[in-house]
Amino acid sequence: MTIRYTPEHEWVRLDGDLATVGITAHAQDALGDVVFVELPEVGKRLARQDVAGVVESVKAAADVYAPLSGEVVEVNEALRADPSLANSDPLGSGWFFKLRLSNPAEWDALLDEAAYQQLTA
Repeated sequence: MTIRYTPEHEWVRLDGDLATVGITAHAQDALGDVVFVELPEVGKRLARQDVAGVVESVKAAADVYAPLSGEVVEVNEALRADPSLANSDPLGSGWFFKLRLSNPAEWDALLDEAAYQQLTA
């Protein structure tokens, strides 16, 4: 499975037509301790760049954007119960939601790891 990134600091892991989405380690470092997450509703259809949720920390609140178009098929209830997972394991158990893609070609517009590292350097 490959991971790609958005300039808005979301990561996406693609498995077939199912995309798992979260915030990057860079984003959680900038936010500080995450204290609340608002996740999208299962069944909601999102277009690329739609606001999908919110992440709040002791420092700030930030929107979480849909990196790809599709339907939300699952949200991370463990993250809702323990928002600090976004800090402790942002690329693992701190994922936010899963999308069934409606336009897989959008994947090509996302940043690979080298491009994302360059963006955040």
